[in-house]
Amino acid sequence: MANFVEVSSSQQFEDLLKKAGKSLSVVHFYASWAQQCGQMNDVMAELAVDQPQVTFIKLEAEGVPEVSEKYEISSVPTFLFFKGSEKVDRLDGAHAPELTKKVQKLAPSAAGPAGGAEPPKEDLNARLKKLINAAPCMVFMKGSPQEPRCGFSRQIVQILKERSIKYSSFDILSDEAVRQGLKTYSNWPTYPQVYVNGELLGGLDIIKEMAESGELETACPTAVTLEERLKSLINRSPVVLFMKGSKEVAKCGFSRQIIEVMNSAGVDYDTFDILADEEVRQGLKTYSNWPTYPQLYVKGELIGGLDIVKELKESGDLQSVLKGEN
Repeated sequence: MANFVEVSSSQQFEDLLKKAGKSLSVVHFYASWAQQCGQMNDVMAELAVDQPQVTFIKLEAEGVPEVSEKYEISSVPTFLFFKGSEKVDRLDGAHAPELTKKVQKLAPSAAGPAGGAEPPKEDLNARLKKLINAAPCMVFMKGSPQEPRCGFSRQIVQILKERSIKYSSFDILSDEAVRQGLKTYSNWPTYPQVYVNGELLGGLDIIKEMAESGELETACPTAVTLEERLKSLINRSPVVLFMKGSKEVAKCGFSRQIIEVMNSAGVDYDTFDILADEEVRQGLKTYSNWPTYPQLYVKGELIGGLDIVKELKESGDLQSVLKGEN
């Protein structure tokens, strides 16, 4: 990653600051033996992806003592922030949210994709709120519980499994808007993230600490049965469509077709992406005795799939059915 580099000499350090000019540079003074430093390096790597115009520098405090002494580094991790080769801020300790906040404050030009590609913030925040409240315990991770796609996600799945904690998950690799938006929404720059009753518990390190202290079982709500969860999902809005993808990005032809029909009816409806939750995907087939997707529910009752929705449109009954009048 071109904007995330390690320096091993004071000269290299000075050259990088000069090269960055008035752009922000963030320097992490670390020690290889300190576990927290390794974790904060992972945070830096995530921030480097989100903030390509910022230079992120790793510097081993004991390896380049002249720089550490110059800036009075007495503990690790410590972060210094530079603009125009001048120090403008400092952060002591492993505080990922505070580091993120300082980077965002000092590099305000990194406001997201150019050309208006970013979805409206209000709409995205509303979607994120729905997602983190989709189950009493939600894990936002890379991959799925069955196939985690990074070591941190694999560890958190194992911790929750060992303690028989029931949870649902969302694969952040499947949706870039959610992946980037949730970092800002929760002010937490890395994954996985664990939420209980809509509130952020934290990432892997916090979950490990809670597991070791016995707090995790207390913090996580009593596991609900799958049937209770499905009932809650199909009743969370007057009209709920279980599909592959979302209103904005349907991920199969049948889902795309039913979205077109639903949108033509002019009735507000909610969606649930069954690709993001394997437990719901398989469980709802049995619960509703309907083996395929999409599935449409009105006031908690199954209406049917694509063919039935098409028939209702052709007969002129779709709008009244969606309004719960039939």
